[in-house]
Amino acid sequence: MPIALLPDRAVVAVSGPDATAFLQGILTCNVETLPEGEARLGALLTPQGKIQFDFLLSRDGGNGFRLDVAAERVPDLVKRLGLYRLRAKVTVAADPTLGVAAAWDGSETAADTVRVRDGRLPALGERLYFSQGAFSADATEEDYHAHRIGLGVPEGGRDFALSDAFPHEALMDQLGGVDFKKGCYVGQEVVSRMQHRGTARTRILPIVYRDGPAPAPGTEVTAGARSLGTTGSAAGHRGLATIRLDRLGDALAADEPVRAGGTVAAVGKPDFATFAFPTDTAAAG
Repeated sequence: MPIALLPDRAVVAVSGPDATAFLQGILTCNVETLPEGEARLGALLTPQGKIQFDFLLSRDGGNGFRLDVAAERVPDLVKRLGLYRLRAKVTVAADPTLGVAAAWDGSETAADTVRVRDGRLPALGERLYFSQGAFSADATEEDYHAHRIGLGVPEGGRDFALSDAFPHEALMDQLGGVDFKKGCYVGQEVVSRMQHRGTARTRILPIVYRDGPAPAPGTEVTAGARSLGTTGSAAGHRGLATIRLDRLGDALAADEPVRAGGTVAAVGKPDFATFAFPTDTAAAG
């Protein structure tokens, strides 16, 4: 029943009478339908439709929200949201009083800890928000990321470069991070076009390293003379990688081995409905 502190995460607080409408008009996820007790994946995109910030969004009272984001990105996110605020009755600020943790497979925490379910996948468990200070944890940050990687869930800055990947490439369409019916938001036209035309040629896929250690993030993945993509984060012999689907299909059809650096690898499927890490002996098509 592990609980892991996530010191690489922090909270940006958005509050005020116009907070819901403000966020609804700029984020990929549906803020209006967000229930109490859920952390929903969302993103703020560039006008070209690429992920500038990814985060988990949850409610904090009637007119307040928590954005659970990479700690190093907090100043930039606060600044960017401020540029969009205009005359909206909204306050945007970092909340250094809150710490972030993750719990999965059931666990007990202090009564004053706010617990919300992780809306990306049930198996991810819950996000915990607590007053900075003493907090009991029985797992490490590395344990959490191994759990996340084992479920095939990517994270911005670790598995894809921010301001470089589209939501479909980062699996946000499968993890509840994009609402295709909510109407306009920053970058919406590009994302909708990719959805309706089915033009997402690149996806983050699970990968198993068969005969050697996981290479460093950003290592080129190849098959014969083909460049398929690059590796992301890893835990043990399992990892995630950004892969061109058409090139992977050609490589599998030609029975060409996939390699990441000098390590033979097997690549899995880009579909959470049939998700499973590839076996150690055969690549999934």
